[in-house]
Amino acid sequence: MSKLLSPIKIRNLELKNRLAVSPMCQYSAKDGIPNDWHLVHLGSRAVGGAALVITEATAVSSEGRISPADTGIWSDEHAKAFKRIAIFIKDHGAIPGIQLAHAGRKGSTKIPWEGDGEVPLNNGGWQPVAPSTIKFADNYPSPKEMTLADVKMVMGQFEEAAQRSLDAGFQVAEIHMAHGYLLHQFLSPLSNHRKDEYGGQLKNRIKFPLEVATAVRETWPSDLPVFVRISATDWVDGGWDLAQSIELSRELKKIGIDLIDCSSGGIVPTAKVPVAPGYQVKFAEEIRRHADIMTGAIGMITDAIHAENILATGQADVIIMAREFLRDPYFPLHAAKVLGDDPEYPVQYLRAKPK
Repeated sequence: MSKLLSPIKIRNLELKNRLAVSPMCQYSAKDGIPNDWHLVHLGSRAVGGAALVITEATAVSSEGRISPADTGIWSDEHAKAFKRIAIFIKDHGAIPGIQLAHAGRKGSTKIPWEGDGEVPLNNGGWQPVAPSTIKFADNYPSPKEMTLADVKMVMGQFEEAAQRSLDAGFQVAEIHMAHGYLLHQFLSPLSNHRKDEYGGQLKNRIKFPLEVATAVRETWPSDLPVFVRISATDWVDGGWDLAQSIELSRELKKIGIDLIDCSSGGIVPTAKVPVAPGYQVKFAEEIRRHADIMTGAIGMITDAIHAENILATGQADVIIMAREFLRDPYFPLHAAKVLGDDPEYPVQYLRAKPK
């Protein structure tokens, strides 16, 4: 069997292969509640053979959304709506995962196909919060600087969201510390200009993200995994970088985080990102080696042989794929054929299985 299609055990949870569906915002919810679109979008990837299907960035509070059309899990009603999705994913052979997120200063913004920039207060928007009163971009809203009480409140929101996610049937929780959203805003010196215990030197900037991770890990059952997605670099001089990511990953491992999902960028709109096939794999490799923690590789990985080589050479433990799963929900089945494995087709689709 290929490495890509071989199982992997994380805590007491076994993934049937090394392919995970990356969180991908769909901007299709109303009042944060997932609907039939989310069921079909996520469920079809489970039917298609992915081992782990992770929801889009799911806000821990209404003001934690990126846009008014994002999903959330800040009430029992949200958890109930997610439950049928988690059950469907699990019933079709995959592990249901949820990404817990807070957009911070990148909140109250338009959905992508309607442009970019701020959604005003009189049109369903809100004032976002952030570590400092620094806009993401000129056309983004001005954030309110979080007080110590706000910091404590948001940590509690992550904890409550983790419990609701568990009640909804999710088996993997991923904490979003990447792409310029709130926890990344605390990490990066480009967005965190605080003068208190949460700003300045590295140990202060990682303090709040570690507190959130601790709260989620203590809420989540000890036999189930917790992942963290990070931006391993800001791609800007003087910003967050790989060396700091390795140190953060070491601290995350100490509190029981199981895997680092290695992405990059998002903290400023002017960063020059050298996008190319596998351009972020080196981050997964370096963090895996130097922090001694499982990693997920992500970033323009689009074919089975490339994915297999990443795993076979020890650069990462799992492949967390986004765009290719949008193009091909059945990528694992097609990858199995390419790699010479025998794919396990859904019984309803057996008549289409290649001979």
